[in-house]
Amino acid sequence: MLNRLVHLLFIFIGGTLGYLFIPEISNVLREIPLWLINPYVGTAFGVIIFYYTTFGLTHYIVNLMKLMEESIIKAPVTDVIFGTMGLILGLIVAYLIGIPISAIQIPVVSTISPIFVTIFIGYLGYQIGFKKRHELNNLFSITRHFSKDKKKAEEGAHKKNRIEMKILDTSVIIDGRIADICEAGFIEGTLVIPDFVLGELQHIADSSDKLKRIRGQRGLDILNKIRNNLHANVEIEIYEGKFPDIQEVDSKLVKLAKVLPGVVITNDFNLNKVCELQGIKVLNINDLANAMKPIVLPGEKLKVQIIKHGKEYHQGIAYLNDGTMIVVDDGQEHIGQNVIVVVSKALQTSTGRLIFAKPICS
Repeated sequence: MLNRLVHLLFIFIGGTLGYLFIPEISNVLREIPLWLINPYVGTAFGVIIFYYTTFGLTHYIVNLMKLMEESIIKAPVTDVIFGTMGLILGLIVAYLIGIPISAIQIPVVSTISPIFVTIFIGYLGYQIGFKKRHELNNLFSITRHFSKDKKKAEEGAHKKNRIEMKILDTSVIIDGRIADICEAGFIEGTLVIPDFVLGELQHIADSSDKLKRIRGQRGLDILNKIRNNLHANVEIEIYEGKFPDIQEVDSKLVKLAKVLPGVVITNDFNLNKVCELQGIKVLNINDLANAMKPIVLPGEKLKVQIIKHGKEYHQGIAYLNDGTMIVVDDGQEHIGQNVIVVVSKALQTSTGRLIFAKPICS
């Protein structure tokens, strides 16, 4: 069926070109018989010539149309809508431009140029509508927002400015602590879970590597836990945009944070740095955990259990309940014992807080 439609299109184009130009050629070449000047004869010649010269292209055009059809079906509805809107606006602009061009008294310019202008402007309009779909969607959302009651609009704008969207990345979902933070009520607003992050979690959960598979399944379980134990001030939203022109998941998160706009919640050190360089706000769960550790001051006494040797010969290692490591000088001889130590100094490193202490009994 599609092949026949393409053939009919070629017949129509060939007939139109023959109707317009073959009589003109006959008028220029005086030796051609007069019966060729007839427009209907020109139409017949145009149909025959164009049909047979383009017959071999039908297969490629049909395959191209099927490929475009599959791409449109797979694309999100918003992408198709905004692309179509851009195409329609482009065709309107092309029509307006074509009016003065058609008035030019040069046959080739007045007939062929509008076709190329229509194709070019229509394609340009589609690309603008498709690639600017997120910004246009936000613009329409703002328009709908201001069409509501004035008081509700002001309250909604205030809430939107006060509470930003939180975008979760794969590392923070697998980590799991975000579920406890949400349940405790320390995060409010909308948690955005991008569809491409869900895809990455599913890919990890289906991995042949046992450790990766466990991590991926844990991430999916954490998402279910967040959904089933939502705090009153927390909502979950699945973002279905794909960003097909971007390959890396981290780059897609950065792009999404700019589009919404929103805050990225992560444990990834490199993603944290990239977001900071691009002016995107980041909430790092590790930074929160370090901030929540109790402050230990020099001279403070602690009761700890020395469990292993330190890096140096005379050192022993102990840990606080929150996992903070304590390096005990002259603690090697007390391994396995509970001793009282006095803090000599505390250091903040890139991996966390490190405490140095000495046993009181030594």
